[in-house]
Amino acid sequence: MDNDLKAVYNRFAEKYQDNRETFDMSEIFNDFFNKLDTKNGELLDLGCGTGDAFPKLFITKGWNVTGVDFSEKMLALAKKYQPEMKTILSDIAEYDIPQMKFDAITGIYSLFHIEQVKHRELFTKIFKGLRSGGKALFTYAGKEYTGAETFDGNIEFMGESLFYSHTTPEKLSKMLKDIGFSNITIDRHEIGGETFLWVTVNKDRSRS
Repeated sequence: MDNDLKAVYNRFAEKYQDNRETFDMSEIFNDFFNKLDTKNGELLDLGCGTGDAFPKLFITKGWNVTGVDFSEKMLALAKKYQPEMKTILSDIAEYDIPQMKFDAITGIYSLFHIEQVKHRELFTKIFKGLRSGGKALFTYAGKEYTGAETFDGNIEFMGESLFYSHTTPEKLSKMLKDIGFSNITIDRHEIGGETFLWVTVNKDRSRS
């Protein structure tokens, strides 16, 4: 992610927080959580923002949560609203995910801001960061949102111009399979008037 995108998120941190109630992800969370092998583990949330999405929901379930974000203002709000969450100030594309540490890794409305040429490296780090039997869930952009099969460009969101990048669902699925993920599912959900791809992957217990 570049400095311009970081500046955007710093500018609308409080506005973004105030609008979170329009994005009800409880059904998606419940479906993901119910499929996890453990009900009390370690979560890594990439692009955690204020923590008022999946981190908050996992914390209420008794999980230890680590959130990574490059916006100082977002993390300042996270310390206020989700003080139990451990926060790390870092660009998620550059963050070195500890290996075999997390039972679940999520990236909600964040990974599609990273150039698609960096996606394989990022997903490989996510794979290595999961414990055997762990699962990951992330939001991915598609033509329903950008209007194109593949995309690298800017789209207006909440009065700001944000960078988005994605390949096709077919190429994404192949990439994830080649890395070693299994049980790859790609669903489309409309939330808050926006349609994105929600991708769930597993790391088999036989993998390290």
